[in-house]
Amino acid sequence: MLEPSNPGTTAPLLESDVLRTFVAIAESGSFTRAAGQIYRSTSAVSMQIKRLEDTLGRPLFVREARQVRLTPAGETLLGYARRLLKLNEEAIAHFLQPALQGRVRFGTPADVGTRILPGLLALFARSHPGVEVDVSVARSIDMIERIDAGELDLALITTGNLGQDDSRGEPIHSEPLVWAGRSGGVAALRTPLPLALASPDCAWRRQALDALDRIGRGYRIAYSSEQTSGQEAAMIADLAIAPYPASLVRPPLQRLDGQYGLPQLGDYRINLLRGSNRSDAVEVLAAQVIAAFAEYRSRFGGHRPEASEEPTWHAG
Repeated sequence: MLEPSNPGTTAPLLESDVLRTFVAIAESGSFTRAAGQIYRSTSAVSMQIKRLEDTLGRPLFVREARQVRLTPAGETLLGYARRLLKLNEEAIAHFLQPALQGRVRFGTPADVGTRILPGLLALFARSHPGVEVDVSVARSIDMIERIDAGELDLALITTGNLGQDDSRGEPIHSEPLVWAGRSGGVAALRTPLPLALASPDCAWRRQALDALDRIGRGYRIAYSSEQTSGQEAAMIADLAIAPYPASLVRPPLQRLDGQYGLPQLGDYRINLLRGSNRSDAVEVLAAQVIAAFAEYRSRFGGHRPEASEEPTWHAG
């Protein structure tokens, strides 16, 4: 933050941490998205900017209903902030050798939030430029096979998929899987119940069908898609309802669990699986992955995210 100046002393200094927060908000147009990118809470980010605005004596952002935009003073500061951050990175790179070296082969299935991993990997690259991270995307069961074959060092796997050993790995994330459909829609009233689902080995699909079978509720697969965007399109069009992670339910969708006689679905879980390579680079990245999911839960566990703020996931 800015240190207050005293008579006869030098001017206050802009801290890199505060500048990075300011730039993240300016580039994302959202305090919440910026908080996710720098792994802080939204309230902490807001307090940083409030103190910065108080110190400078002028507002830096115009707060609107769904986004924030820069004031003229904010636009001026943005240019300075980017140059100062760049200069700071160059200075550090010139005088300090990367403390961590090596290569990490990281695997993830398509159903892990793409809003979590890009920010996480970008942060890791900045903090550990000497480490090369190779990312592979495949099914969870394929990730397990590649870990066992020594082809991966770390892998995220979703539990509950057909033919998969869910005892493997360290649990790092869990959230409710709920029924979702269009707000005010009629799909949940139809008989048989129209569903939008992924492939037969997908955990979400299995949880949904098993739950319906237990209560004897008739259903039909009205829409199939490997991507949640496809399932979401079917729900928005009121063609079907779908099992969905609670954090993804956003207008015009709504949670339907507890209504229309729909059964509970349980939780959606993600494990972190380690291979035989336990180098410092691998362990540091693993720790940052765990921290990223903890931060995600703190941001979205207690409230529904705005339409433009939640991560994108894929089913299966």
